[in-house]
Amino acid sequence: MEKALVIVESPAKAKTINKFLGKGFQVVATVGHIKDLPKSKLGVDVEHDFKPEYLVIKGKSKIVSEIRKRAKDVDKVYLAPDPDREGEAIAWHVAEELNGCGAKVFRVLFNEITEHAVRDAISKPLRLDRNKYESQQARRVLDRLVGYEISPLLWKKVRRGLSAGRVQSVAVRLICEREDEITAFKPEEYWSITAEFRDKKMDAVFHAKLAKKDGKKLKLGKRGEVDGVLKDLDGVRYTVASVEKKEKKRNPLPPFITSKLQQESVKKLGFTAKKTMMLAQQLYEGVELGKEGSVGLITYMRTDSTRVSSQAVQDVREFISSRYGKDYLPSKPRVYKGRKAAQDAHEAIRPTYFKYTPSHVKKDLSKDLFKLYSLIWDRFVASQMNAAVFDQTTVQIRAERPSRKRGVYIFQAGGSVMKFPGFTKVYSAAKEENGEEGGGIILPPLSEGDPLELLNLEPKQHFTQPPPRFTEASLVKELEEKGIGRPSTYAAILSTIQDREYVKKENKQFMPTELGVLVTDLLVKSFPRIMDVEFTAHMEEELDKIGAGYLGWINVMNEFYGLFKALLDKAVVEMKDVKREEIPTDIGCEKCGRGMVIKWGRMGQFLACSGYPDCRNTKEFVMEEGKVKVLEREKTGESCPKCGKPMIVKTGKFGKFLACSDYPNCKAAKAISTGVKCPVEGCGGDMVERRSKRGKVFYSCSMYPKCTYATWQRPLQESCPECGYPMLVEKYIRKNGTVVKGCPNKECEYKKEVA
Repeated sequence: MEKALVIVESPAKAKTINKFLGKGFQVVATVGHIKDLPKSKLGVDVEHDFKPEYLVIKGKSKIVSEIRKRAKDVDKVYLAPDPDREGEAIAWHVAEELNGCGAKVFRVLFNEITEHAVRDAISKPLRLDRNKYESQQARRVLDRLVGYEISPLLWKKVRRGLSAGRVQSVAVRLICEREDEITAFKPEEYWSITAEFRDKKMDAVFHAKLAKKDGKKLKLGKRGEVDGVLKDLDGVRYTVASVEKKEKKRNPLPPFITSKLQQESVKKLGFTAKKTMMLAQQLYEGVELGKEGSVGLITYMRTDSTRVSSQAVQDVREFISSRYGKDYLPSKPRVYKGRKAAQDAHEAIRPTYFKYTPSHVKKDLSKDLFKLYSLIWDRFVASQMNAAVFDQTTVQIRAERPSRKRGVYIFQAGGSVMKFPGFTKVYSAAKEENGEEGGGIILPPLSEGDPLELLNLEPKQHFTQPPPRFTEASLVKELEEKGIGRPSTYAAILSTIQDREYVKKENKQFMPTELGVLVTDLLVKSFPRIMDVEFTAHMEEELDKIGAGYLGWINVMNEFYGLFKALLDKAVVEMKDVKREEIPTDIGCEKCGRGMVIKWGRMGQFLACSGYPDCRNTKEFVMEEGKVKVLEREKTGESCPKCGKPMIVKTGKFGKFLACSDYPNCKAAKAISTGVKCPVEGCGGDMVERRSKRGKVFYSCSMYPKCTYATWQRPLQESCPECGYPMLVEKYIRKNGTVVKGCPNKECEYKKEVA
């Protein structure tokens, strides 16, 4: 019997595939990449065609040795990492380590991990795709050159530990520019007038908005204009001018591509892009379904194509017909047009088996896996269903005097009633994605010429709003529309810019940090072309062309590096040296009498004594109307446990903490207590407020690491009235705006709404 070795990148994927292959097959996982550029140096020879120096990743030597050993004893080696550029790079690096087995090494690709797809791929093996590999290599080398050559410059000019990224820095620029727009925005006043009418025939009340005067759209900017209109409308007659009824259809959205899955997952499920992709990877590679073992539930999750296989279309149409009836099934399958720039290498994201409905697998999935699987399932099923049908009514109401001396005003009311739910029986997208709303006001049955009774006229003042800050969903959408990054990179971009502390999230919206604004300003001034959105999109297109075989990767590298090196050499000399910059102020140091200067530190700008290092006095400040205002440090009434001097509140990397007022002579510090004792029996610690790496507040025991108890909810010094647990927690429910206190004991279900 012929023996074969199948190499994948994930143990979960290996487990799922192993079920489908016979005894002659072994399946081994590389657990991600096995080779990469060295961490300690550039690792790219720019003088010799940008030759990369790949090394086996620390900790992967044992896996590589195991693969070599097994490969010697088989007739064929099938390289089966993911069907994208990263997967191709893993396959190439494994092949390089098996250089003595070249003739028997093959590449296999599958879009879904099902028995049919795996066996079909094994029966039609391919050779490695050099173009796809070189496209990934070009991206890796480009990112290494930017990161490893700009980062030391930032260390020298700002502070150690900073880094720059070819794509991530451009994403931060978008966030900074949006913040600039918000800051510069000047709201404009405008007014609306809403009328409340009664239809006497049906004794029904409804509302309509003032829309036109003498056939022209009416804009009201000031209260004086509103008063003039209200005067005109005093004592007029109101009659129905026209009633327009029409049937409106709303078609379903296409099945998910990567970017749309991330956006909808953020909006509907509250998952980050990173969490969405992690969960999708699990669903793709395989999850344990009881006796059936590991099953891959969805197709490959990194795709920008809406294409679906004919077999999948047939399966979903049969499911719709049997589950919802023929009224919900179109006469022909729906085909969705892909984006112009789509690679179309893989199908859309869809379920792999229609026997595994969400309800069928719910008991075997974690809560979050079930939510994401249901989202993917519902979107795909809905994509092949009939349109939703609405009856839409638009009513125009004429307000005029018999003499018509003061003009004719038109009020307008619109409403819609669903006639047939169609695909909305299964799935309704967030309205931001398709720009439509499904419901509407139900209007009474009105006819042209009907008189109406005016009950009330309500003028309302409004102000135009600044553009909103980016959320994860809207930033992914912006990156996609501007051609920055690719489906496989969006989650990493969003994660990286937060890890580097260039942006932070507040109320699920991205805001640039002081550090992010500073670094972005420096990079835009020194590297205008590299930080340009259009140039970054152009480079993505070049990488795509390398993958398609239209461009050579070394030519692309030469084009980029010539420009980059010239800007880098200039920046070394001309970039502002923030680290050594000291801006004088009129604030005096109360310790030594010398002047205080504004300096840049790890937590942003601060006041420092110009006599440093002899005097180490520092202060926090804010700028008010162009003037420096010193922030008084908050006193706590606590004494330092080491020297007895007062403790004050300071702000550090992970939020507020208590520090000795005699710093730096005394460096005692501790977290701020909530006044609630740790509920772990025998611990004796206090629950203290801390901040995560991403800036999110959580509460943990002051005895950490001895005690690791922690919670996201604010602790309350109350014992549970049902189970006696020594602490309750308080949680804000955003959906309905209520506050609930409950028991953190998992075996207790005590909850109570707080006023």
